[in-house]
Amino acid sequence: MSTVFQNTTTVTVLQGDYKVSTDPKVVFSTVLGSCIAACIYDEEKGVGGMNHFLLASSSGPGGVSARYGVHAMELLINGIMKKGALRSNLKAKVFGGAKMSANLSDIGANNADFVQRFLSDEGIPVISSSVGGTSARRVRFHACSGAAQQTHVADDRRLGEQEQAAVAKTQAAPARKPAPVENVTLF
Repeated sequence: MSTVFQNTTTVTVLQGDYKVSTDPKVVFSTVLGSCIAACIYDEEKGVGGMNHFLLASSSGPGGVSARYGVHAMELLINGIMKKGALRSNLKAKVFGGAKMSANLSDIGANNADFVQRFLSDEGIPVISSSVGGTSARRVRFHACSGAAQQTHVADDRRLGEQEQAAVAKTQAAPARKPAPVENVTLF
């Protein structure tokens, strides 16, 4: 399975964004703290995508943004369908939802609960997920096949400057010193 990640172009999915592809040479990548990345795909049609949302919902104006769960999920599903996916073939892999600060509410758990409920309500099976915990994750997703890899960061200290900034935006967490990482390939 890891061979689908070789000789590919990595496309970063930023917070509040989503990407869709039918190109077998493209791999999506993102870094998550309490945010969620839903990776949805139709392996038979060779199409899929990844989103990265910050919060399950918004209580104020501006809730129609990919930064929020419902809108992010709708954009992703519609984008995949426009590229030829059949709704009955859709499958999902879900990542993120960590509790990045003991002093803050558990935004990650709320995000993880939301995405699981949303996918269940939409009839899209979650093939695998890695949510919760207290550390950041780097996720790579091969949209055409549905293959996913996760690098679990034991502590967000190991992240580079750009990744620290991305995690800090959602968690208000300060940058720290390096810690060990663990690579996991999810099926």
